[in-house]
Amino acid sequence: MRDAACIENNSSHYADGAGPAQPCHTATPVHEQAGANWAGIATLALGVFGLVTAEFLPASLLTAMSTDLGVSDGAAGQAVTATAIVGAIAAPTIPVLTRNFDRKRVVLALSLLLVISNVLAATAGNLSVLLVSRVLLGIALGGFWSMAAALAMRLVPEKLFPRAMSAILTGVSVATVCAAPIGAYMGNLWGWRSAFVAAGIVSVVTLLAQLVAIPKLPPKDNPSVKILFELLGRTNVRIALLAVLLVVSGHFAGFTYIRPLMEQVTHLSVSAISAVLLGYGIGGFFGNFAGGFIAERSERHAIVFGAAFITVLAASLWIAGSSPVVAAVAIALWGFAFGAFPVGFQTWIVRAAPDHAESAGGLLVAAFQIAIAGGAIGGGVLVDHVGALGGPIFATVAMALGTLLTLRYGPRTR
Repeated sequence: MRDAACIENNSSHYADGAGPAQPCHTATPVHEQAGANWAGIATLALGVFGLVTAEFLPASLLTAMSTDLGVSDGAAGQAVTATAIVGAIAAPTIPVLTRNFDRKRVVLALSLLLVISNVLAATAGNLSVLLVSRVLLGIALGGFWSMAAALAMRLVPEKLFPRAMSAILTGVSVATVCAAPIGAYMGNLWGWRSAFVAAGIVSVVTLLAQLVAIPKLPPKDNPSVKILFELLGRTNVRIALLAVLLVVSGHFAGFTYIRPLMEQVTHLSVSAISAVLLGYGIGGFFGNFAGGFIAERSERHAIVFGAAFITVLAASLWIAGSSPVVAAVAIALWGFAFGAFPVGFQTWIVRAAPDHAESAGGLLVAAFQIAIAGGAIGGGVLVDHVGALGGPIFATVAMALGTLLTLRYGPRTR
């Protein structure tokens, strides 16, 4: 445990706007590997790809899923909500509950849950079974994300850690590009279940690869509930989490119900929808790099840039979403703008709590998942009551508030 005075000095230093706090010497992470285990890192990237793909598939298949299961678009959208809520609970608690287990066994167990989730989703005959599959996905998602950075620290030397994390996050970029358009394309050809069959095959390959490539990793850290509550008591941590709730909920309120908007407001064909979603994915791929570039200089500017940009894009869909050109351009640029958030928020939360970076990361994942659930629920209510434009309406308001909060209270560089 770190010295209390050091913790207090770091918190005050950051909160006063003086830039990143200076971590105590004991906060330096311990890296076990003398050489880099890139095969293990590759399997973590593959795991992230499978998890993010499974999480985002409903956005591109929502109409077909709701029709087949006999429920409304808003009800089917709660498949996203279920994953998010459970992921929010799992992110901070899985490391605590499994702190005495070998980390390789924990990773394999989480990957097995992903396999089972995809099988249940592909065979679901009603909404209840689908929601059970998404609950299992939420456990795997929250647990995996909360441990990813700590695992990377143990697989590569310290100097290669940023490169390893960049490789792992490549799984997010590829999933962002592939999940929505490929899901929509497969759903149109062979039905929405075929997309989950494909995701299931990827998850099986991931499980087998991790079994071979990841070495035994005896538990080392000692996360606790006490530390989580201590972090929540810090003003700068709470502000960062509130910004996440506003910005990410706004994004997912719009993204989750983007297909109903393109079908009911813009009146695009299935092939055109797949093309627009591909544009969204490509935009997100390049947006990740642009967001990283901006965040290296100022995570505050990265978040403000992305949130303000999406506010304008959501408003344009709200006002002129019936235009195919406006919708296609706005959705593609939306993907690009969202790429600024992950690196920006990760940097903000670590600098807000340099003495407990792993626990702070768990809280960040939890906030992300709560925000996803909030966006799916709020957007679903508006979609069911005011139509497909409900998503952009929710996004415009939430994003605007998140932009103002980050602009006023976000971290300043030294």
